[in-house]
Amino acid sequence: MQNIIGWDIGGAHLKAARVEQGTITKAVQVACPLWLGVAELDRAFAEAKGTVGTAPMNAVTMTGELCDAFESRTEGVSALAEIAARVLAPGAVLVYAGEKGFVETSRVATHATDIASANWHASAALAGASMREALFIDMGSTTTDLIPIAEGRPANLGGTDAERLVHGELVYTGLARTFLMAGPDRVPFAGRWTPLMNEWFADAADVHRLLATLPASADTMETADGRDKSAAASRARLARMIGRDVAEADDAAWDRLAQFFAEAQIRSIMDSAMLVLSRGLLGKDAPIIGAGVGREVIRRLAARLDRPFHRFEEVIAAEPSAQAVAADCAPASAVALLAAAKKR
Repeated sequence: MQNIIGWDIGGAHLKAARVEQGTITKAVQVACPLWLGVAELDRAFAEAKGTVGTAPMNAVTMTGELCDAFESRTEGVSALAEIAARVLAPGAVLVYAGEKGFVETSRVATHATDIASANWHASAALAGASMREALFIDMGSTTTDLIPIAEGRPANLGGTDAERLVHGELVYTGLARTFLMAGPDRVPFAGRWTPLMNEWFADAADVHRLLATLPASADTMETADGRDKSAAASRARLARMIGRDVAEADDAAWDRLAQFFAEAQIRSIMDSAMLVLSRGLLGKDAPIIGAGVGREVIRRLAARLDRPFHRFEEVIAAEPSAQAVAADCAPASAVALLAAAKKR
């Protein structure tokens, strides 16, 4: 069986998973801020290859085409596919096009709409091969995908990002990169409700860092103020969100504020989960499958919904040493395993 590497090209991270003999042996997530320019992708590929190596076959999915480095998603799809083909040569490259399956790079322009931000479909399709009925939720650093699986297949209503936002299948909140000003419009502090400063003083990484729910593997981006990632520095950034200095309250007060932000975030995901479940497609005992760096948050959401919870690790074939990172990088793992199954 051919060795295959799956690649997920995002706007903030490049993720990769290596499959050997049908099993994921290595996986890695590398920071790749495409808004700084597409040259970031060359650097990220080189760094990722240091962990996963090279392979004669590569399966690629993407969300980075939405990055403002490109004038349109169609342009972004073509540009990212071209870069992947160049940096992965002489290995062959197949690009995932959702329900259309894999297409060769020569056909990317024809299938740009199918390819754009289709990484969630790969993960849900792979999960559906193991569980015929479930709600698949992937919480990454930036966004959360919620895809119902029925009869072993993704049963999404939306195809594009715009459609998925409308149907609750895409929530623009994540474990690390979400700006706190994009969440609740007011927060409780010292017994009063206070509005937020409409500035990027802090983000979700600060919140989850204080709550010990941010895995080290997910803490890859620079902080809002360029300072360190200590708990003290996170509290200082959080204080600025309500126009204060950190010395105005004790650590416990700022940690309570972080807890409220986390609660507001999980409620936003819960709202979308309830919208998806309101279709009546899934039975009351259908489990939640949690993927991505935020799957611990999804575990807590499953408990609120009183549904069984399964980690993505349970639906993929991966060596023990690679399981956790492979689940962090669910779409990369999925396209690699789907391509491996296709080549059998």
